[in-house]
Amino acid sequence: MKVLLAIPPDTHNLEIYRILGVNAPPLGLAYIAAVLERAGYCVRIVDSPTLKLVQERFIDIVREFKPDIVGFSLITPLAPKGYEIARKLKELFPETILVAGGQHPTFMYNEVLSHGFDVVVRFEGEYTTLELVKTIERYGHSVEVLKSVKSIAFKDREGNIVVTDNRRPIQNLDELPFPARHLLPMDRYTVLGKNIPVAHIMASRGCPYGCIFCSTSYFWGRRIRIRSAANVADEIEHVVNKYKARYIVFTDDELTWSKKWISDLLSELRKRGLDIQFTCGARVDQLQDFDLLKKLVDSGCVGIFVGVESASQNTLNLIGKRITVEQIVRFFENVKRLEQQYKESIDAAGSFIIGFPWETLDDMRQTIDFAVKLDPAYAQFTIATPYPGTPLYDYAVKHNLIIDWNWEHYTTLKAVMKGLHVDAKIMEKLLREAYKKFYVRAKYLLREAIKGRVFLVLPTIIRSIISWLFE
Repeated sequence: MKVLLAIPPDTHNLEIYRILGVNAPPLGLAYIAAVLERAGYCVRIVDSPTLKLVQERFIDIVREFKPDIVGFSLITPLAPKGYEIARKLKELFPETILVAGGQHPTFMYNEVLSHGFDVVVRFEGEYTTLELVKTIERYGHSVEVLKSVKSIAFKDREGNIVVTDNRRPIQNLDELPFPARHLLPMDRYTVLGKNIPVAHIMASRGCPYGCIFCSTSYFWGRRIRIRSAANVADEIEHVVNKYKARYIVFTDDELTWSKKWISDLLSELRKRGLDIQFTCGARVDQLQDFDLLKKLVDSGCVGIFVGVESASQNTLNLIGKRITVEQIVRFFENVKRLEQQYKESIDAAGSFIIGFPWETLDDMRQTIDFAVKLDPAYAQFTIATPYPGTPLYDYAVKHNLIIDWNWEHYTTLKAVMKGLHVDAKIMEKLLREAYKKFYVRAKYLLREAIKGRVFLVLPTIIRSIISWLFE
């Protein structure tokens, strides 16, 4: 049985890719592919946005490969393109079984199943997809057969939606094979324009915090499941040896959940003599410890991305962030202290969100000014977006705040939800002002010039933003 796993075609020109410069491998599909290959199945991955594939070329690939099952990973902005290609494939290859997975299908399975898809894989995909493929291979895909597969949704003969029992999350992530990177165009993936081999690695799943704008804890679960430090180091060693990777991007929202675990990982990297640089996500409350921050930098960490979100403690409380403004300030002070005392530089980047329903114009401006004052290496400004599966989405639907139901606009750069005090168009104008105010200022440009990055890294980040600003 052949399985083709894909990101929809005709998506490389969507705003999320064109402006934000998304260029990361589909690790979720690569994990599923690895599990299927281990079970003996023939698998192919098509990363359409990275390959810049149009619909016609994608259809040619399907025609040539002749898969029994085509599975798409869909995030919200890509859903319409996913629906479009699903309808086309169903028309051309009616016997091919079309499957959708990922966060958008998990929470919007009713909608997804009305657009040409036969099955939705809900939540964690590896073992559900494997069970689905095995079941279809052995017994076909009748309603009675599909009911035995956990964590899926499909339509019965009368068109009613059937949702099977949820599968228990994978408890031991070490049992998963490494992602099937040999099926990906590894030479196409970059980070901030760096011309060095890069590999993305997932060390954990789950999040206990449940921020209202984020679906991570609702998709992966509220309990953190962490791979062993040795297993993660094994994978890093693997990508260094096989793909000559010298730059690792940890895709976890938070890599420093446990001081002992992160210390064990850094110890493993040193013990194996792995000459790498890496970036990771973290929470400011987890990095109040200056010694831990220094240990990260000494071990090759060159970038940390933290969620600041707001200058208002009230907003931080309302969104469930569970951090304080004081902790935010202290983290960035620690970064500057590191540079001043030890002459060691680390790119601390922060995300800042404007447009939560209760916010006033002054609240939003204070957040922008806060970003300038903190002066991180990079700032990501976004508009609060009610993604399906989040409490913010439920709140927006309940209070009739959503003004734009075109999923392609759910990039965080458009205001799809009105505020109680601020008009959506004002939010979009303010977002542009935020990028101008942060990036187009003498202090920032001088700092980048001193670091020698004005003509290297900086344009990669803001070239597309500047063109967007003046559209």
